[in-house]
Amino acid sequence: LKADGTLWMWGNNGAGMLGQNNTTRVSSPVQVPGTTWSRTTFEYGTLAIKTDGTLWSWGYSSYGQLAQNNLVKYSSPTQIPGTTWNHSSTTANSSIATKTDGTLWTWGRNDKGQLGQNNETSYSSPVQVPGTTWDGENMFIGFRSAGVRKTDGTLWSWGYGYNGQLAQNNQVSYSSPVQVPGSDYNKFRGGNSSGFALKVL
Repeated sequence: LKADGTLWMWGNNGAGMLGQNNTTRVSSPVQVPGTTWSRTTFEYGTLAIKTDGTLWSWGYSSYGQLAQNNLVKYSSPTQIPGTTWNHSSTTANSSIATKTDGTLWTWGRNDKGQLGQNNETSYSSPVQVPGTTWDGENMFIGFRSAGVRKTDGTLWSWGYGYNGQLAQNNQVSYSSPVQVPGSDYNKFRGGNSSGFALKVL
């Protein structure tokens, strides 16, 4: 992402994740159409937000992680419904995003409850996680787990917990958000099997 709002990508393009309307591998930066991009995240699929609050996706969509209400691959940016998105994150099979009103939305693979919907149903369109004070700058969705900070300083996690990555003092999986003990969390980052957070002291 450049300061002028242009977005550039390169590398593997087997599912069209470079947004070039093709699946050709590229070894030098190529521009994605548009000049008002503000944030982006990608793995096998790409999510990108424009300055007008619209959210766009392209690339691999085996579990609906592009939020297009289907399992179709897209090699060009395609808009996800809504206009007030401000943060997003994606992994190989699932995606997560927040809106400016503090709501949190998930979609894609959900075999371990990683979408926070109190079930293990996969979704190919955005579904809201309960709550309205989620902090999009401090959220993570991994291969089968997720964690998000709220604006009140609490930290919440859900999904696959076999490695204790949900910080619940157990190895249990949860399909709905459960609070991590403590408060005053300031920053949060997660990985597929572990996580860490900073507190305000």
